[in-house]
Amino acid sequence: MGRLTTHVLDTATGRPGAGIAVRVFRLDGERREVARAVTNHDGRCDAPLLNGTAFEAGRYEIVFAAGNYFRASGQVLPEPPFVDEVVLRFGIASPEQHYHVPLLVSPWSYSTYRGS
Repeated sequence: MGRLTTHVLDTATGRPGAGIAVRVFRLDGERREVARAVTNHDGRCDAPLLNGTAFEAGRYEIVFAAGNYFRASGQVLPEPPFVDEVVLRFGIASPEQHYHVPLLVSPWSYSTYRGS
């Protein structure tokens, strides 16, 4: 059965992004929240964001509260911060597969890819 997972790496410190709030939205004519989680000490969520019958083909959005994470970790940010909420939009074409969507983030940049 397919599933959606994520993890976050703080590239400014080289450590996992622990304690980052993550929200998942399904974009099917309207934007509706379908999952919420917070990353653990390893920058991962303790369970898949979506799996089973909740994991369907379609368009999705993951929102990472990176600005709140950087503020909580004591990093000095400009106001407004350059990187605040990171919004990633992507499509699920084959829900029987594993979609892993990592986030590499710093106060000044971010990147993502489809991982394994």
